[in-house]
Amino acid sequence: MNVATNLEESASRFPKRSAVSEGTFETSYDQLNERANKVATALIGLGIKPGEHVGLCAPNSSDWLAFYFGVLKAGAVAVTLSSLLSPDEMTLLISHAKLRMIFAAEDKLDALKKLRGKDGLEKLICPGGDLELQQLMDSGSGSFKAIDRDENDTAAVLYTGGTTGIPKGVMLTHKNINTSAQNVAFSERSTEKDRALCFLPFNHVFGQMHIMNATILSSGCLELLPAFDLDKVLEVLANGRVTKFFAVPTVFVRFLSIKGLQKKLGAVRYCFSAAATMAEETVKQWQEKSGLTIYEGYGLTESASAVTYNHYEHHVIGSIGTPVPKVEVQIRDETGQPVEQGKEGEICIRGPNIMKGYLDNPEATKAAFWEDGWFRSGDIGRIDENGYVYIVDRIKEIIITGGENVYPREVEEVLYTRPEIQECAVIGLPDKEWGERVTAYIVPQPGKTVNKDEVKKFLKSRLAPFKVPKEYNVVSDLPKSPAGKILKRELKKQVLKK
Repeated sequence: MNVATNLEESASRFPKRSAVSEGTFETSYDQLNERANKVATALIGLGIKPGEHVGLCAPNSSDWLAFYFGVLKAGAVAVTLSSLLSPDEMTLLISHAKLRMIFAAEDKLDALKKLRGKDGLEKLICPGGDLELQQLMDSGSGSFKAIDRDENDTAAVLYTGGTTGIPKGVMLTHKNINTSAQNVAFSERSTEKDRALCFLPFNHVFGQMHIMNATILSSGCLELLPAFDLDKVLEVLANGRVTKFFAVPTVFVRFLSIKGLQKKLGAVRYCFSAAATMAEETVKQWQEKSGLTIYEGYGLTESASAVTYNHYEHHVIGSIGTPVPKVEVQIRDETGQPVEQGKEGEICIRGPNIMKGYLDNPEATKAAFWEDGWFRSGDIGRIDENGYVYIVDRIKEIIITGGENVYPREVEEVLYTRPEIQECAVIGLPDKEWGERVTAYIVPQPGKTVNKDEVKKFLKSRLAPFKVPKEYNVVSDLPKSPAGKILKRELKKQVLKK
């Protein structure tokens, strides 16, 4: 098994169909496959062997895709790093991953030059580096078949959980990735006629597994943007070719303020949100203004994305759906015992999509699994009588105030029903009297003002007294990850530094 055979099969079936679109420039499947072959044979010529680590640290592009699949075709492991890493962060992760070579953007060159020769890093493939990508491909052959690997061999390493202390490099196997790609394509009814807009970074599990690998598997076309830019996204949608729109909750919230939303979405038939849970009110407003449903699922880096999917036929707002094929979900208590149906507990997962483990981190790997092999997600959830899963919150984000447990998401759901609120985050801050005080940070809708007393009065009418925030802060923005997820831990850290 080799994930790269998905590209080979699509190139065989639809050689002239576009695989990648970047503005006016299109790369067909046979062209992408040929470029990946040249990368693979050139890397092998430079001594890269199956199982060795090769890095990618660049924005989304057809070059990124050619290099990624070239690494996989050579039987090596693609270690995908964020192109937004600082030099210190990059140094830490490259050292941890023990990369032999790395493909990177030009702005990383100075930092990378300092790392060449350390921890096994031999060559920099970037403008001004040891080799530019085109030079590398010029030394390879356009004819090549992906090296067969065992399904349990690592195909890619994605980093999660921050870049301080011991990094957590998630090792995803060929079986993990193919399982999720197949489940995504099946759940979304993907075909070769689909064009999927992707501005989410390929180093992130949503961009790499859910969007990119599933699209290549189903022979569709990736409409690429290097990052989210509202004007550029609208420009791409206006061409009337994009059929699938993938984003995170913060992007959907921004789109809701656009007049004539339905027309602006062009030919989009399918919308999907990931990276964070979506407020029910946002889904309802999207349906009203666009005529489309925002589909949700559930997944983690450790599950190669797809764990659950909220269906076409029976879409339940507020739920993350039911388990995808071959994947099981249980709700367990703190001792690892399954709870009664409808009760809250930790979401635990078992299936062929679950990671091999964390790279060179046996302690973290052991802590991530119960003894019977079920993976611990760290999310609190419940399952209803129809098998639909609901996320309550992150275990680490529970606020304990006056001895009572407060789930921030429950408070945020109510805040999002207020028309003047665009985004919000609820966190717990240290408090001598209460232990933690429930604190709300609110980003107003453009042109709107937030009356804190009115918001507090509104929440008191909807929530138990101990859940109502004691403090309200109106801010212009909230800290977010490159994928657009609101970073509550970073927000808390920023507040406590003041």
